[in-house]
Amino acid sequence: MSLHAVENIGEAFSVTREFLTPIDVRRWLKLALVVFFVGSGVSFPSAQFNTSTPSRDVPESGLPFNVPVDIVLLVVALIVAGLLLGALFTLIGAIMEFVLIESLRTGEVSIRRYWSRRWRQGLRLFGFRIAIGVPMVALFAGWLALLVVPILTGLDLTIPFAAFLVGIPVLFIIGLLYALVSGLTTVFVVPLMIQADSGVLAAWMRLWGSIRSAWKQYLTYIVIAFLLTVAAGIIASSVVGIIAIVLLIPVLIVAAVTHVTVSLSSTVGTVLLVGLALLFGLSILIISALAQVPVVMYLRYYALLVLGDIEESFDILSNHQSTTEGP
Repeated sequence: MSLHAVENIGEAFSVTREFLTPIDVRRWLKLALVVFFVGSGVSFPSAQFNTSTPSRDVPESGLPFNVPVDIVLLVVALIVAGLLLGALFTLIGAIMEFVLIESLRTGEVSIRRYWSRRWRQGLRLFGFRIAIGVPMVALFAGWLALLVVPILTGLDLTIPFAAFLVGIPVLFIIGLLYALVSGLTTVFVVPLMIQADSGVLAAWMRLWGSIRSAWKQYLTYIVIAFLLTVAAGIIASSVVGIIAIVLLIPVLIVAAVTHVTVSLSSTVGTVLLVGLALLFGLSILIISALAQVPVVMYLRYYALLVLGDIEESFDILSNHQSTTEGP
């Protein structure tokens, strides 16, 4: 039995090269914007836990310190603002998933056109991600609360700490299942939603039937895709790191000249340094997104090729011919 995940490693390079060349700055910038919100979308994340024993030197009555009400309100406001911004970013990212797959499927990169065509399905994907993500976050928060609550209240830590340790493998297994569902939804379910113009659950039902009959193919894909993601991530990070060092040299030179002429502590020096820092940060952000473009395009094309080979009726690249730029 041939393993399609192995066969398509090289084919994905050819299709990606065809899609990205000849290099067009406008096209790449649009893809970089999509990638910024989408991310790699293929890796299967793992959780890291800190199991060091907490200190017992905590007062037994109430909180060990008094927190001003103004600070509490400020922290709550920042948390709420962060959650809202995170939700907005996630929503845009969900819609951009469809923009990305439509671009790969047709060979045309058009954010406006595909956004207007697929934003409703993006909302469904956003709802699905929230539905599986909130319980995972709640579970993780409850796991941390096993230690945080006793520490803040001064209760005995023996039983909570034991439960905390027992929860590590449980949380790891559940986290792995969540990562698998989330990853497969991104790389396989979204294309099926586009193909049948359906919702998330309907597309998952189609995919699940295929997984049951060809589980070895999908398992092989998961392993190889994870390795490819790690390797590609290392290469992209190395490239960005080298460019960052090159860009940092003139920034340091300007900072040194500023220190000699007007002093870094002066108003002019401070404004100049802040401006340089913002410009440097923005440059690295853009470069990072551009560096991720070929990585994400390759990994997504790889997933689509594997999906189409496993189940011929799932092939959405059969008509992939044109690479004409859309509006």
